[in-house]
Amino acid sequence: MVTFRPARSSDIPAVVALVQSAYRGDSSRAGWTTEADLLEGQRTDPAMVEAAITDTFVLVAEQDGEVVGCCQLERREGYGYFGMFAVDPSQQGNGLGRAVLAEAERIARDEWGAGELRMTVIVQREDLIGWYVRRGFKRTGELAPFPYGDERFGRPLRDDLAFETLTKKLG
Repeated sequence: MVTFRPARSSDIPAVVALVQSAYRGDSSRAGWTTEADLLEGQRTDPAMVEAAITDTFVLVAEQDGEVVGCCQLERREGYGYFGMFAVDPSQQGNGLGRAVLAEAERIARDEWGAGELRMTVIVQREDLIGWYVRRGFKRTGELAPFPYGDERFGRPLRDDLAFETLTKKLG
């Protein structure tokens, strides 16, 4: 059974490893969320996760005492921002991602009173964008540049990366 709770400082190593394994390197290829063909290097680091836990809200999903999913939620003016979403690659495709997203939506809507959830996704990730669209998110066409030159977010393998904002009405 999967349970949800706020992340603690003691979870930082597990969250960093989970996010890295879901998106980068060969381990990410076990799941379908890999960005390994677009970026290499780190996706996050302990300092970034610690800041997220301290300054925003990080939700973890646990199964048998192991962190198997996570996301970051940030309260913003009139909406919640959803990011740092990761599911253990060996658990992808079994509904865990949908459950983490549903819990994040519940928190933003019921506990924060947010009427909308927003996120950004690399536009080249059509499969991932499609997954979010099937869960009620809408593409906005609003693009933001990828932070080229800031290796905290990885080393791009192509020069045309950008983020698109997706939104979902809650309630």
